[in-house]
Amino acid sequence: MRPSLTPAALTELRQLRTYPAVSVVMPTHRREPDNAQDAVRLRNLVAEAKKQLRSDPAVTKERLADVSEELDRAVAEVDLVHAEDGLVLFAAAGEHQVWSLARTVPARVVLSDTFLTRNLVAAQAAERPYWVLAVSADRVSLWSGGGESVKEHTEDGFPLTRSLEDPDAERKERIGDLPSTFRDERTRTFLRTAVQALGDVLGSRPRPVYVAGEAAALSLVDDIGGAAEDAVHMRHGGLADGPAAAVWQAVRPQLAARDESELGATLQELDGARGRKEFAAGLDEVWQNATGGRVRLLAVEDTYRTTVREDGGHLVPAGSDDLDAHDDIVDEIVERAMETGAQVRFVPEDALADKGRIAGVLRY
Repeated sequence: MRPSLTPAALTELRQLRTYPAVSVVMPTHRREPDNAQDAVRLRNLVAEAKKQLRSDPAVTKERLADVSEELDRAVAEVDLVHAEDGLVLFAAAGEHQVWSLARTVPARVVLSDTFLTRNLVAAQAAERPYWVLAVSADRVSLWSGGGESVKEHTEDGFPLTRSLEDPDAERKERIGDLPSTFRDERTRTFLRTAVQALGDVLGSRPRPVYVAGEAAALSLVDDIGGAAEDAVHMRHGGLADGPAAAVWQAVRPQLAARDESELGATLQELDGARGRKEFAAGLDEVWQNATGGRVRLLAVEDTYRTTVREDGGHLVPAGSDDLDAHDDIVDEIVERAMETGAQVRFVPEDALADKGRIAGVLRY
């Protein structure tokens, strides 16, 4: 239910469709009692989408039937038992997709000639995805991490496995030429193949990499270099077989240290930009600069949400029932900033309290 938002997948989602391309967005809940009404909310939103389709004169009966059927197929794939914080359904003629997000989203139905992607982009940026390469002498697994979970990546040749049995071991032992596991050339070749496979993955899905293994394995990976050259090493063996919970617990301290370090660096960059007058703070000011492509670094509190509307070229507070309201203006700014090459960093609540909850370092 949760595809990987690769650059290729995002490009495909943004392609023009034959009207209508329907996007249904809604917040979901992980726990009781908040999740009790999620199924009802989903049913109501899908009903609203079908109502809009029926009342749109540009939608033919054939197209109405096709897209409505795709919406029903999307709903059938939804797993609310394992819901996260947001849900997005896409449906168009002959296709549908379901996305589960670890970030809350506003409820809405949009009919257009493209799918609404801003919430997906912002959710991925907030998750700050990473890879964990778990290494042992006979198995190398790759884990996709983001938010507070990891999941084993079972594509692109992963996991890699091999037998540790050496058909020539008895002869080598007799002549004293049986090397330790991680000095064996077969092990070196095996791990080199794994690092090359990691490089292929990073080519299309670049993320920070953490390598987990016992000391000898990490030393050999370090010697190989390549795609793992800049990886953070974790001296923790026994993770190549998982489970996911063990991988998550192993990488968690590294992520906490990374977050603390990057928060300090982000605040320092913002303060430096203020002194150079290359600084924007507050929703309206950041929105105008992001729209103009002038934001080089965007910092936003990860819980910041607000509803606004445009008035005279500026953003002003609005109610969610205003016809021209932007319920997801923060996600819209994040997507716009990323489209123009800005770095986006989500920071803890209140970290930017004196900067209007959102701030940016400008290019000029």
